[in-house]
Amino acid sequence: MAVAPEDRLKVAVLISGRGSNMAALADAAAAPDYPARIVAVISNRPDAAGLALAAEHGLPTQVIDHQAFPDRTTFDAALTEAAETAGAEFICLAGFMRLFTTGFIDHWRDRLINIHPSLLPAFPGLNVHRKVLERGCRFSGCTVHFVRPDTDTGPIIAQAVVPVHPDDDAGALADRVLAAEHVLYPMALRLVAEGRVTIAGDIVRIDGAKAPAGAFFNPLPT
Repeated sequence: MAVAPEDRLKVAVLISGRGSNMAALADAAAAPDYPARIVAVISNRPDAAGLALAAEHGLPTQVIDHQAFPDRTTFDAALTEAAETAGAEFICLAGFMRLFTTGFIDHWRDRLINIHPSLLPAFPGLNVHRKVLERGCRFSGCTVHFVRPDTDTGPIIAQAVVPVHPDDDAGALADRVLAAEHVLYPMALRLVAEGRVTIAGDIVRIDGAKAPAGAFFNPLPT
């Protein structure tokens, strides 16, 4: 069933780079039954490739260069002003490579989500795929979570698991995880926009959600 534009959750997407997860969200939002729409794509980098990609999707873009601000507080205030001026009720981080002040996170509490390329709480931070390979993990994946002041923490909405192959390097593993991100992020935003997500303490509850049956093995049993 189609969702009227005025009934869709209005979302600002923050990017710093190529914007592939932003594009995945934009593709999902193009469907008439998707319950969210993107009202702004904001980058802290004027040279972010994702700005051109957003324009190709017909999305309004804006650059708020963090280097033009004396501190994080004033930069964060400019981000909030831009998002709210665009009508955003919710923010999705899609490769946005800046840390936020506690004030920004508190202002957008439970209205600010991020996608991270690991199965949190394992491997927060940078260089995730290299670390996964160095530890000999058999599985990796990605996580969509609400943002809290500590980096890559916050209640987990959804996760996807991918296998680690014996011949993987960091690039090959990153590609496999990214393909899962492009499915997971639109799904997680849909759950939020449909009103199916509630937070109890640090735990997300999803109305009507089902977990997969069985177990995954790597290597496969012989």
